[in-house]
Amino acid sequence: MTENEIFLPMPLEHSRNIFGQFDIFAKKLERGFHVSIVNRDEGIKVIGKENDIKKAEKVLRELWELSRRGNQIQEQNVDYAIAMSMEEKEDTLLAIDGDLICHTVSGKPIKPKTLGQKQYADAIRKNMIVFGMGPAGTGKTYLAMAMAITAFKNNEVERIILTRPAIEAGEKLGFLPGDLQSKVDPYLRPLYDALYQIMGAESFVKNMEKGLIEVAPLAYMRGRTLDNAFIILDEAQNTTPAQMKMFLTRIGFGSKVVVTGDASQKDLAPGVQSGLDVAVKVLSKIEDIAFCQLTSKDVVRHPLVQKIVKAYETYENREKSKEKYRSNKRTEH
Repeated sequence: MTENEIFLPMPLEHSRNIFGQFDIFAKKLERGFHVSIVNRDEGIKVIGKENDIKKAEKVLRELWELSRRGNQIQEQNVDYAIAMSMEEKEDTLLAIDGDLICHTVSGKPIKPKTLGQKQYADAIRKNMIVFGMGPAGTGKTYLAMAMAITAFKNNEVERIILTRPAIEAGEKLGFLPGDLQSKVDPYLRPLYDALYQIMGAESFVKNMEKGLIEVAPLAYMRGRTLDNAFIILDEAQNTTPAQMKMFLTRIGFGSKVVVTGDASQKDLAPGVQSGLDVAVKVLSKIEDIAFCQLTSKDVVRHPLVQKIVKAYETYENREKSKEKYRSNKRTEH
C-alpha cells in the first residue's frame, strides 16, 4: 500500500517537548501508530498509511496544545494519549488538563492526568461522600489530599482530618520504639508526605499545632462527631465492617468525606471481611454517595507500575475463573 505523509508546522521548543529526551516519546508514537515521525526545524513530518497518520496527527496536535499551555510532556501523557486514541475518545487530554485543583508548595500544578481521575475529582466536588477505589499509583489519596487542602484554603471547611487503620496495632506495633504517636506514625507516613509536598512543611506544622489538621489512626475517631471538616480515610480495605460503620457515622454537618482503598491489597487476617467491600454493597444506592473505580489505565506512576498492576489483574482474574470452574465441577458431582 502506498505510504502517505503530512507535515505539521510547529515551533522547535514544542516539537522537542513532544519528542522527549533522546526522542523516546516519538519512538513510542511510532510504535503505537505504525508510522515514521521526523523532527524538522520548522515542524514534524509523519509518514505512513493514511488511517495511521490521522491517528498520529490527532495525538500530536493534542500534545502540542498541552505544550503550548506550558506543560512539560511526560511519558504518562504520551502513553495515555495513545491508549485513548485506540479507544477513539475525543480530546481527552485537553479536557483533563483544564481541571486545575491546586499547586504544590514548589508551584507545580496538580491536575487529574486521566479520565478516571477527572471523574474522581468531579465526584468529590459534587458529593458529600466519595469512595475512591483502585490499584496502587492511581492517585486516589494524593488527589483527595489536594482537594482537601484546596477546600481548606478556600474556607469551605474548618479543618482537615486524615486517618487510616493501623491494623497491626494489636501485634507488631508494640515492638516499635517510642510513645504511641511514634508507634502509629509509620502507618501515617504516606499522608504526611503528601501534605508536605502540597502544603509545605512549615504551613503543615503551624496548622497541625492549631488543631486545624489532624493525622490520626482510625481508632481515634470513635466517639467523635466531625463537623465542618474534610475527612479522608485511607487504606479502607483494611477496615472491618464495624470500623467502617463507626467511621461513616462520625460525619457531621458541613463535612466532606473521601474513602480510598485497594480491594486487591487487603492486610486483614484470613476470614475477616473488609469494611470497604461491605460498604460498597450496603451504600451503593444512597444519594450523595459516589463510587469511583479507578483501573490500571489510571496509574500515573512509572509506566512499569502500570504494567505490573495490569499483569496482576490478569493473573487474579484468571485464578478466579479457575476457582469458579473447579467450584462448578464440584457442585456437578
